[in-house]
Amino acid sequence: MTRNRKALIIDDEPDIRELLEITLGRMKLETRSACNLKEARECLARERYDLCLTDMRLPDGSGLELVQHIQQRYPELPVAMITAYGSLDTAIGALKAGAFDFLTKPVDLNRLRELVNSALRLPAPSRPGDEEPVGSRLLGEAPPMKVLRKQIGKLARSQAPVYISGESGTGKELVARLIHEQGPRAERAFVPVNCGAIPSELMESEFFGHKKGSFTGAIEDKPGLFQSANGGTLFLDEVADLPLAMQVKLLRVIQEKAVRAVGGHQEVVVDVRVLSATHKDLAAEVAAGRFRQDLYYRLNVIELNVPPLRDRREDIPLLAEAMLARLTSTAGLARLHPDALAKLQHYRFPGNVRELENMLERAYTLCEDDEIKASDLRLADTPAIAGGEEADLAQVSNLEDHLEDIERKLIMQALEETRWNRTAAAQRLGLSFRSMRYRLKKLGLD
Repeated sequence: MTRNRKALIIDDEPDIRELLEITLGRMKLETRSACNLKEARECLARERYDLCLTDMRLPDGSGLELVQHIQQRYPELPVAMITAYGSLDTAIGALKAGAFDFLTKPVDLNRLRELVNSALRLPAPSRPGDEEPVGSRLLGEAPPMKVLRKQIGKLARSQAPVYISGESGTGKELVARLIHEQGPRAERAFVPVNCGAIPSELMESEFFGHKKGSFTGAIEDKPGLFQSANGGTLFLDEVADLPLAMQVKLLRVIQEKAVRAVGGHQEVVVDVRVLSATHKDLAAEVAAGRFRQDLYYRLNVIELNVPPLRDRREDIPLLAEAMLARLTSTAGLARLHPDALAKLQHYRFPGNVRELENMLERAYTLCEDDEIKASDLRLADTPAIAGGEEADLAQVSNLEDHLEDIERKLIMQALEETRWNRTAAAQRLGLSFRSMRYRLKKLGLD
């Protein structure tokens, strides 16, 4: 027999409790109510609930105390905070404490229904040792990777904006996809966008859509990325590359949860979870005035760091084996000579997992008898400074010229690997397209 789903409502205002009870009752949920923290704790001890809604201000304490209590004792229970209108800092505090989501007063009933439906779609929390499907796609047994998988599982059960930090090539988009796929939005769209690859003059149209005739070339209505991600997740990769003017518009959309298409006259409500990432130090970008502080705080509610490959060298054999298995699935099995593996484990990998994969793909193409030897890796071709401490000061007469020479060689290598596809080469190097274009011109490669 199926158990009726139950919701616990905590608010000291009888009118709000009644409104929430009626709305949730019409959604076929049983409800229990409490008017303070003491009653709420007693209710939680007596019965099992599928959802909890709590006001921020209660007669005997703060709703944050209840969020923390639930996180410690009932971590599988999604709890949403109800805050006063305009109390964005309070809402962010609740999300950081572990709240699933938040609502503002006066409560928008459509928003409430969306929140309830999302919470009820949450999958059962994973048990210790149960890492599938994350473990099969985010490989690694090093301690930082075990911590990362656990954090992904926890963040998937929240609607909080997550800022994914980490160097280029570490797998930030995969982390974002896993957060999406394990959460209540898994059946809806995951829309990734490289913010550095969109021309500035087209950004507003790409993000928010446009109406037919709104500008030259707008021959029909077009939905933007926010509309395409409605109900799902929008992943803003290389978010640090957004121009300041676009940052202002993005902040407003995130706060208002509504977009207006270019040439449109009405705003359209959107329900989108925003995940963002960049290989740059976003706090440093804020300090330098290149990124808005208010948008930084709105995106960086929770930060998730993806470790570089050099901090988990023990995972290199496992990663290499999996990559070679994918590469050779239709062409036989390739082996990695022990000397080649040793060389990989002593390399710094500035391009991280992506560089390892590209290196193995190139080496497999060059190797003989399906065995990759150390010489096939062509690591000697990489400038010594890329490996860290091995640069020889005696060889440097002018630092700027030396660095430009290294930069030119690495850009040429990336262009050759991508068959002179500049966009792909920029991604390979962790650069925005605009930055790549500037460097090509500066180095005389344009």
